[in-house]
Amino acid sequence: MRARQSSLPIFPRLPVGEAPAARLNMRPQSERNTKIRTSAYAEGFSLIEVLVVVAVILIIAAIAIPNYLRSRMRANEAAAVANLRNISTAEVIYNTTYGIGYSLDLNKLGGTPVVPDANQAGLIDSVLSSGAKTGYSFSYAVLSADASGNVLGYSVNADPVIPGNTGDKHLYTDQSAILRQNLTAAAGPTDSPIQ
Repeated sequence: MRARQSSLPIFPRLPVGEAPAARLNMRPQSERNTKIRTSAYAEGFSLIEVLVVVAVILIIAAIAIPNYLRSRMRANEAAAVANLRNISTAEVIYNTTYGIGYSLDLNKLGGTPVVPDANQAGLIDSVLSSGAKTGYSFSYAVLSADASGNVLGYSVNADPVIPGNTGDKHLYTDQSAILRQNLTAAAGPTDSPIQ
């Protein structure tokens, strides 16, 4: 019967006083190359792997950025609608509080007075009373006044500062407090109301 062969390499026995470093050099060539080969691959990523990761990131950005811009525009439009409602409400309060009709401009509705009066009512914030907020510019116009100079009718237009970037809708309201919109030009009293 034959003796079973071992798969372990056979190293020659070293004399008793021999240094251990000499034993390392006596390993078979295949074991020494294996260690070198694995360390070469463990140093970093290949160019193909880096390019694939960059391509995936670019694809995700191409999908996400337009959606972000659209959602920001819709948020600006919603804020402009809320600001027009605030202006309409402030005009009604101004008219009933001071009994001199509606205000002559947005600045009279704004301000931060200690004691509110007809020149600084403090009904809307100072940013909105300046005429620009959340990517929209607000234009106030007196439509009609009585013989005493009291304002009987007004209009407010809200237009995107950069159409197609800060918003798409042009908005309008007047003393009726009906909000109207137009997608191509400045909105007016004949445009369709916002639903």
